[in-house]
Amino acid sequence: MKYLITGATGMLGTDLAVALAGRNVTSFARAELDISDPAAVRAAVAGHDVVINAAAYTKVDDAEAHEPEARLVNAVGAGNLADAAARTGATIVQVSTDYVFDGAADSPYTEEAVRNPVSAYGRTKAEGEELVERAGAVRSFIVRTAWLYGAHGPNFAKTMRRLAAERDEIGVVTDQLGQPTWTFDLARQIVVLIDSDAPSGIYHGTNAGQASWFDFARAVLERAELDPERIRPTDSAQFVRPAPRPAYSVLGHDAWGRAGLAPMRHWALALDDAAAAGATTP
Repeated sequence: MKYLITGATGMLGTDLAVALAGRNVTSFARAELDISDPAAVRAAVAGHDVVINAAAYTKVDDAEAHEPEARLVNAVGAGNLADAAARTGATIVQVSTDYVFDGAADSPYTEEAVRNPVSAYGRTKAEGEELVERAGAVRSFIVRTAWLYGAHGPNFAKTMRRLAAERDEIGVVTDQLGQPTWTFDLARQIVVLIDSDAPSGIYHGTNAGQASWFDFARAVLERAELDPERIRPTDSAQFVRPAPRPAYSVLGHDAWGRAGLAPMRHWALALDDAAAAGATTP
């Protein structure tokens, strides 16, 4: 089996390479493969059995003013990879996001929930999902994730650790709920999915449970043996940004059970191991 990873130098892409260690893996950084170029994508995918697309335009606020640029990566690029996989019979794994939903729910979004993005980033990722589905690859998976943190890139957990070294108090919102997700756990779960006989479809790749950003920040400091009382509650009104943030980003995990696979573990357990491994250290 030959595997191709796009977005290979990103936080998830780097952990995917670790999770696939010992296998025949080709990795492409964004500068090495322009996934918006159909010919380049077809050449890159040729000879590979599995394509994992971890490439994305993830600057959520910038996407509001640069939606065409975001669409080239998040939608057109995803579609190109899925089309190339369909041509060759390869499996395609498209990494997507909770931003395909509006964040207005009050119970976990199921895998079948209707997409209703409210930001440019969300719209481009939702279109990417639709293009992957439409490509008709023999085997295709859309893995939605959220609130990622890990060793190999900037993220909320590292920011909290950095701010804790600079400030006596840190204001963090209590009115946004989601699922902190360690990229290494997600990478391993994607490999489990690929190796299984699970049917094509949408799977939610987030650690279990739920937390506010306030809860998550306190947990990060606790595991660094820092005083969590330094995290002070605030709300989203204090942090006005160009792109709206979903107030509720909790995803359900029923598809794993239907496929005979265990969902990912609770976010707090993952954070224990991530912190011990230095994945939250700036």
